[in-house]
Amino acid sequence: MINSIISFSIRNKLVVGIFVIGLIAWGSYSLSQLPIDALPDITSNQVQVITQSPALAAAEVEKFVTYPLEISLRTIPNVRDIRSISRMGLSIITVVFEDEVATEVARQQVSEKLKGAEPYLLKGAGVPEMAPITTGLGEFYQYTLEVDPAFENQYSLADLRT
Repeated sequence: MINSIISFSIRNKLVVGIFVIGLIAWGSYSLSQLPIDALPDITSNQVQVITQSPALAAAEVEKFVTYPLEISLRTIPNVRDIRSISRMGLSIITVVFEDEVATEVARQQVSEKLKGAEPYLLKGAGVPEMAPITTGLGEFYQYTLEVDPAFENQYSLADLRT
């Protein structure tokens, strides 16, 4: 089989040359039609729920905010994983959905469960909010420190380091 292909190629150089040139032209055209994405989104379909509770310690945030929200969010269909972080004054819950679930549908389901969980949250513990739709490349910081303008120029950076 291979011997016959090789002997045909040697005998019919013009046909093989035209075939190779046509193949290169077709490949070049196909390459120019491909959509190119410099940073493709390879992250999973997820929704983040952020609750700010400035008056609560990390253990209280876990007990009175994160845990009740996780219980409510656990009943959503097509959820692959639920992860949470409870810090002083901050609760972040990440709900990871199966890939076939549309982002809008996932956010709608999370929104409905958040409304249903409000009676179980500690009064004054903060309002759970969904983070904006972003990719995994979009999360650079979680919160910032801001100073009261009256104290802005009171100390230099050298004073703060010592």
